[in-house]
Amino acid sequence: MNAIPQDLSDLLARSPLRALNLGGRQLLPIVQGGMGVGVSGHQLAGTVARWGGVGTLSSVDLRRHHPDLMARTTGLPQDDRAKLAINAANLEAIDREVRAARAISEGRGLLAINVMRAVADYAASVQQALASGIDAVVVGAGLPLDLPDLARDHPGTLLIPILSDARGVQLIVKKWERKQRLPDAIVIEHPRLAGGHLGAAKVADLNDPRFDFERVIPECLAFFRAAGIEREIPLIAAGGIRSLADIRRVQDLGAAGVQLGTPFAVTTEGDAHPEFKRVLAEARDEDMAEFVSVAGLPARAVRTPWLASYLKAEPRLQAVAHAKSRCTKAFDCLAQCGLRDGLATWGQFCIDNQLAAALRGDVKKGLFFRGAGALPFGDQIRSVRELLERLLEGDAQPGQLAPAGA
Repeated sequence: MNAIPQDLSDLLARSPLRALNLGGRQLLPIVQGGMGVGVSGHQLAGTVARWGGVGTLSSVDLRRHHPDLMARTTGLPQDDRAKLAINAANLEAIDREVRAARAISEGRGLLAINVMRAVADYAASVQQALASGIDAVVVGAGLPLDLPDLARDHPGTLLIPILSDARGVQLIVKKWERKQRLPDAIVIEHPRLAGGHLGAAKVADLNDPRFDFERVIPECLAFFRAAGIEREIPLIAAGGIRSLADIRRVQDLGAAGVQLGTPFAVTTEGDAHPEFKRVLAEARDEDMAEFVSVAGLPARAVRTPWLASYLKAEPRLQAVAHAKSRCTKAFDCLAQCGLRDGLATWGQFCIDNQLAAALRGDVKKGLFFRGAGALPFGDQIRSVRELLERLLEGDAQPGQLAPAGA
């Protein structure tokens, strides 16, 4: 079976774009980003893969899509029993979601899972996804120096780190080479344009020109040439990609494909509540806020009532930050947590609570991560198929990707 349905393959052939060759498959040059908590579950990831793209699950707290797993982990004593039960439920949810996405994909495209390096259950989540037969493991929110070790028994599974500058790319490639493994692709994510957790050390760094695609992509390709691996590692540009013109621009720079998050999050098949999609679709760049997450990373989200209230209270909360004896939910979802560990310059809120509220469409309490730029269909909610066609065919709108240094 072809990885791309014939009609979309024909559409790609007529477009100015090149196919993405990944893992021995010729795919649409479009990767759907992994979005948690639960925003990119099996329905979205499976559908993107069915139409010939890369569909990506997010591993974070996937139990929230399974009522029986939620029931199993509700009302537990606030001690290690709760933590163990929640982690076990989430590993079971990963297995269920991989299998469900595979059924929807009908064997087309490619299925990936995004696992944040910053989560406490990172290694167990990677190993569960591998055991469940995922095609690719994508890791961001930290340097996955140990990913080749975790995947040693699964040489056929693609390993894809998310990085933001050429320095990080060189570090990963050199470290992985010592483990006799190269990345199968690398996502280059622009912190000024992406949503959610961002690949910069601090908010003030988001506009640093070292992250511009016009700089990072050529620098990475030059490093690959010097290392003799030019043809072995496709680069996938992420952040602010909204149109055919955007895709063509980064492919002209040397990228093999692109990754989009927000445009997929608001599709009909997106796994989040309709109110979640409405908030993201209607938000404009002036509605966005950048802040430090509880994971210690810069983040970008819609300035909803909860976020506005939190940012107003943040200085006071940080001034009284102190280490807690345990996680307030006995979950310990992050390896390091600003709220639990009393890290005064980090966020002081429960990120799982806020993201879960967004997933269920609670506008008053939710944290709604979103990337920059107007969406391909404005505030309309359209299907994955329509989005892919728009990206391949183009439209009358100019590309939304901001120029370098903007």
